[in-house]
Amino acid sequence: MKNLAIARRYAKALMLIGKEDGNTEGYREELCGFADLLVREKDLKNAICNPLYDAENRKNVLQKVLEKIEFSKTMKVFFTLLLSKGRMGFVGEIDKFYQKLADEFKGIARADMVSASVLPEEGVEKISVALSKLIGKEVILKVKQDAALIGGIVTKIGDLVIDGSIRTQLINMRESLKKGESV
Repeated sequence: MKNLAIARRYAKALMLIGKEDGNTEGYREELCGFADLLVREKDLKNAICNPLYDAENRKNVLQKVLEKIEFSKTMKVFFTLLLSKGRMGFVGEIDKFYQKLADEFKGIARADMVSASVLPEEGVEKISVALSKLIGKEVILKVKQDAALIGGIVTKIGDLVIDGSIRTQLINMRESLKKGESV
Protein backbone atom coordinates (compact mmCIF):
# COMPACT_ATOMS: atom_id res chain seq x y z
CA MET A 1 0.00 0.00 0.00
CA LYS A 2 2.87 2.35 0.82
CA ASN A 3 4.39 1.63 -2.59
CA LEU A 4 1.19 2.71 -4.34
CA ALA A 5 1.08 5.92 -2.34
CA ILE A 6 4.68 6.68 -3.32
CA ALA A 7 3.98 5.99 -7.00
CA ARG A 8 0.82 8.11 -6.92
CA ARG A 9 2.70 11.02 -5.34
CA TYR A 10 5.40 11.07 -8.02
CA ALA A 11 2.84 10.66 -10.83
CA LYS A 12 0.81 13.59 -9.47
CA ALA A 13 3.92 15.75 -9.19
CA LEU A 14 4.89 15.02 -12.79
CA MET A 15 1.31 15.73 -13.91
CA LEU A 16 1.40 19.14 -12.16
CA ILE A 17 4.61 19.98 -14.01
CA GLY A 18 3.05 18.80 -17.27
CA LYS A 19 -0.03 20.98 -16.74
CA GLU A 20 2.16 23.99 -16.00
CA ASP A 21 4.33 23.65 -19.09
CA GLY A 22 1.66 22.11 -21.35
CA ASN A 23 3.59 18.91 -21.98
CA THR A 24 1.47 16.22 -20.29
CA GLU A 25 1.39 14.10 -23.45
CA GLY A 26 5.13 14.37 -24.02
CA TYR A 27 5.81 13.24 -20.47
CA ARG A 28 3.29 10.42 -20.90
CA GLU A 29 5.20 9.08 -23.90
CA GLU A 30 8.63 9.46 -22.31
CA LEU A 31 7.60 7.86 -19.02
CA CYS A 32 5.84 5.00 -20.77
CA GLY A 33 8.83 4.43 -23.04
CA PHE A 34 11.25 4.34 -20.13
CA ALA A 35 9.00 2.02 -18.10
CA ASP A 36 8.74 -0.32 -21.11
CA LEU A 37 12.52 -0.21 -21.55
CA LEU A 38 13.05 -1.31 -17.94
CA VAL A 39 10.58 -4.17 -18.41
CA ARG A 40 12.31 -5.35 -21.60
CA GLU A 41 15.88 -4.88 -20.38
CA LYS A 42 16.11 -6.67 -17.03
CA ASP A 43 19.87 -6.15 -16.81
CA LEU A 44 19.45 -2.39 -17.23
CA LYS A 45 16.75 -2.30 -14.56
CA ASN A 46 19.01 -4.27 -12.23
CA ALA A 47 21.98 -1.97 -12.93
CA ILE A 48 19.91 1.13 -12.14
CA CYS A 49 17.63 -0.11 -9.36
CA ASN A 50 19.73 -2.57 -7.35
CA PRO A 51 20.98 -0.84 -4.17
CA LEU A 52 23.81 -3.38 -3.91
CA TYR A 53 25.56 -1.55 -6.74
CA ASP A 54 27.45 1.63 -6.01
CA ALA A 55 25.20 4.72 -6.18
CA GLU A 56 27.65 6.60 -8.39
CA ASN A 57 27.80 3.72 -10.88
CA ARG A 58 24.00 3.50 -11.00
CA LYS A 59 23.85 7.23 -11.64
CA ASN A 60 26.41 6.94 -14.47
CA VAL A 61 24.44 4.13 -16.11
CA LEU A 62 21.24 6.20 -15.91
CA GLN A 63 22.99 9.27 -17.36
CA LYS A 64 24.27 7.24 -20.33
CA VAL A 65 20.77 5.89 -21.01
CA LEU A 66 19.20 9.34 -20.74
CA GLU A 67 21.76 10.78 -23.17
CA LYS A 68 21.24 8.03 -25.75
CA ILE A 69 17.43 8.20 -25.70
CA GLU A 70 17.33 12.01 -25.68
CA PHE A 71 14.65 12.62 -23.08
CA SER A 72 13.38 16.12 -22.33
CA LYS A 73 15.22 18.05 -19.65
CA THR A 74 12.27 17.68 -17.25
CA MET A 75 12.21 13.91 -17.63
CA LYS A 76 15.98 13.66 -17.20
CA VAL A 77 15.65 15.56 -13.93
CA PHE A 78 12.65 13.43 -12.94
CA PHE A 79 14.47 10.13 -13.52
CA THR A 80 17.59 11.43 -11.76
CA LEU A 81 15.43 12.44 -8.79
CA LEU A 82 13.85 8.98 -8.67
CA LEU A 83 17.32 7.43 -8.64
CA SER A 84 18.64 9.72 -5.91
CA LYS A 85 15.58 9.05 -3.71
CA GLY A 86 15.80 5.29 -4.22
CA ARG A 87 12.49 5.25 -6.11
CA MET A 88 13.64 4.03 -9.52
CA GLY A 89 12.04 0.65 -8.84
CA PHE A 90 8.63 2.37 -8.84
CA VAL A 91 8.81 3.58 -12.46
CA GLY A 92 6.26 1.00 -13.65
CA GLU A 93 3.72 1.96 -10.99
CA ILE A 94 4.37 5.67 -11.50
CA ASP A 95 3.73 5.16 -15.22
CA LYS A 96 0.40 3.40 -14.54
CA PHE A 97 -0.81 6.23 -12.30
CA TYR A 98 0.44 8.88 -14.69
CA GLN A 99 -1.40 7.25 -17.61
CA LYS A 100 -4.64 7.36 -15.59
CA LEU A 101 -4.07 11.00 -14.61
CA ALA A 102 -3.24 11.99 -18.19
CA ASP A 103 -6.38 10.24 -19.47
CA GLU A 104 -8.47 11.99 -16.83
CA PHE A 105 -6.93 15.33 -17.75
CA LYS A 106 -7.81 14.79 -21.43
CA GLY A 107 -11.32 13.50 -20.63
CA ILE A 108 -10.59 9.96 -21.81
CA ALA A 109 -11.94 6.75 -20.33
CA ARG A 110 -10.46 3.38 -21.25
CA ALA A 111 -12.82 0.45 -21.47
CA ASP A 112 -12.43 -3.27 -21.95
CA MET A 113 -15.04 -4.95 -24.12
CA VAL A 114 -15.38 -8.69 -24.52
CA SER A 115 -17.56 -10.07 -27.30
CA ALA A 116 -18.52 -13.60 -28.21
CA SER A 117 -17.34 -13.14 -31.80
CA VAL A 118 -15.36 -10.67 -33.89
CA LEU A 119 -17.27 -7.40 -34.22
CA PRO A 120 -17.15 -5.25 -37.34
CA GLU A 121 -15.19 -1.99 -36.95
CA GLU A 122 -18.32 0.16 -37.42
CA GLY A 123 -20.08 -1.81 -34.65
CA VAL A 124 -17.21 -1.16 -32.27
CA GLU A 125 -17.28 2.53 -33.21
CA LYS A 126 -21.04 2.76 -32.51
CA ILE A 127 -20.57 1.12 -29.12
CA SER A 128 -17.72 3.53 -28.35
CA VAL A 129 -19.89 6.54 -29.26
CA ALA A 130 -22.79 5.24 -27.15
CA LEU A 131 -20.51 4.69 -24.16
CA SER A 132 -19.03 8.16 -24.62
CA LYS A 133 -22.52 9.68 -24.44
CA LEU A 134 -23.32 7.55 -21.38
CA ILE A 135 -20.33 8.63 -19.31
CA GLY A 136 -19.57 12.02 -20.85
CA LYS A 137 -15.98 11.21 -21.83
CA GLU A 138 -14.23 9.98 -24.94
CA VAL A 139 -14.06 6.19 -24.67
CA ILE A 140 -11.16 4.15 -26.01
CA LEU A 141 -12.17 0.51 -26.32
CA LYS A 142 -9.87 -2.47 -26.02
CA VAL A 143 -11.75 -5.34 -27.67
CA LYS A 144 -11.26 -9.06 -26.96
CA GLN A 145 -13.18 -12.18 -27.95
CA ASP A 146 -14.47 -14.94 -25.66
CA ALA A 147 -16.67 -17.64 -27.20
CA ALA A 148 -17.84 -18.66 -23.70
CA LEU A 149 -20.16 -15.62 -23.70
CA ILE A 150 -22.26 -17.44 -26.35
CA GLY A 151 -23.42 -14.08 -27.70
CA GLY A 152 -23.55 -10.39 -26.77
CA ILE A 153 -20.89 -8.24 -25.13
CA VAL A 154 -19.54 -7.35 -21.68
CA THR A 155 -18.00 -3.91 -21.22
CA LYS A 156 -16.03 -2.67 -18.22
CA ILE A 157 -15.23 1.00 -17.68
CA GLY A 158 -13.51 1.45 -14.34
CA ASP A 159 -15.95 0.01 -11.79
CA LEU A 160 -18.92 0.09 -14.17
CA VAL A 161 -19.72 -3.26 -15.80
CA ILE A 162 -22.34 -3.48 -18.53
CA ASP A 163 -23.12 -7.14 -19.13
CA GLY A 164 -25.24 -7.88 -22.19
CA SER A 165 -24.03 -11.44 -22.70
CA ILE A 166 -26.31 -14.35 -23.40
CA ARG A 167 -24.36 -16.41 -20.85
CA THR A 168 -25.33 -14.01 -18.06
CA GLN A 169 -28.93 -13.88 -19.24
CA LEU A 170 -29.09 -17.70 -19.15
CA ILE A 171 -27.58 -17.77 -15.67
CA ASN A 172 -30.13 -15.19 -14.49
CA MET A 173 -32.98 -17.22 -16.01
CA ARG A 174 -31.74 -20.36 -14.31
CA GLU A 175 -31.62 -18.56 -10.95
CA SER A 176 -35.13 -17.19 -11.48
CA LEU A 177 -36.44 -20.65 -12.32
CA LYS A 178 -34.79 -22.11 -9.21
CA LYS A 179 -36.53 -19.49 -7.09
CA GLY A 180 -39.85 -20.20 -8.80
CA GLU A 181 -40.15 -16.74 -10.32
CA SER A 182 -41.75 -16.19 -13.69
CA VAL A 183 -39.32 -15.41 -16.46
